Amino acid sequence: MKIDRLIGMLTLLLQKDWVTAPELAEKFEVSRRTINRDIEDLGKAGIPIVTRQGSGGGISIMEDFKLDRTLLSKRDLLDILAGLRSLDSVNGSSHYEQLMEKLSVGSSDFLTGDQSILIDLSSWYKETLAPKIDLIRMAIDEGKLLYFQYFSASGEGERQVEPYYLIFRWASWYLWGWCENRKDYRLFKLNRMEELFMAQHSFEKRDVKIPDLSNQRIFPANIKVKALFDGSCKWRLIEEFGSNSFTEQEDGKLFFQFNYSDQDNLISWLLTFQDKVTLIEPVAIREKIKAIIGRMQKNY
Repeated sequence: MKIDRLIGMLTLLLQKDWVTAPELAEKFEVSRRTINRDIEDLGKAGIPIVTRQGSGGGISIMEDFKLDRTLLSKRDLLDILAGLRSLDSVNGSSHYEQLMEKLSVGSSDFLTGDQSILIDLSSWYKETLAPKIDLIRMAIDEGKLLYFQYFSASGEGERQVEPYYLIFRWASWYLWGWCENRKDYRLFKLNRMEELFMAQHSFEKRDVKIPDLSNQRIFPANIKVKALFDGSCKWRLIEEFGSNSFTEQEDGKLFFQFNYSDQDNLISWLLTFQDKVTLIEPVAIREKIKAIIGRMQKNY
């Protein structure tokens, strides 16, 4: 990707006094014309690029910029490496680690340094997820429409989407794009996509800002929950909601209070505790759980 190449070029220029265009073209496996365009783009981005013709010449960054504006420390590079390795964990390749090796020119020791952060973004659905991620990234880069069958609580149907962002959040991968069916921006979970393919024709990209995916906006917590849990459930409450979500009673029971965002998810979550929880409020949801348990009794 171009952004990968620009970052690598910038880091290389910061670490070396002079680099020639043929050297850059060979390292990043592109033409000299592409390197010249990239250098122009770096200049437009505010990087003070200097070029010098003749023997001993080449491309450089103004000396004062290098002295006053250190871009990446060893710790910065290690943090970036952890992030890039996490992306490799999605598809099982070493593409991003190879990119990191390019970034580390002149600092060869950092790749063998102690790694204190390890991030693995892979999932149980890795075999089906990785091809989707690759195809969606290609569609975003090339500005191509995506078509897929989508499954949700409201039903299933075909979607035609202009893709803009591939997002990892809430422990899952999502696509953010303009849905032609809904005439609005939507968030699509990749695990719910089937029959995904990319159109041959391009679309005119909209001026799209980074979406606001704050929990308050996507999952407004407007259900005030009060429940009484068995003491053996403490580890789960701490793991999922934190130690401030409950108070321990004299009899060892845990009085739980939290604001929840989705009624169906709340009911499903409570049922995973089997007989170790009693919902106190809301009363309406309590009645729904009683009705569900009654229907379950008939099934068994």
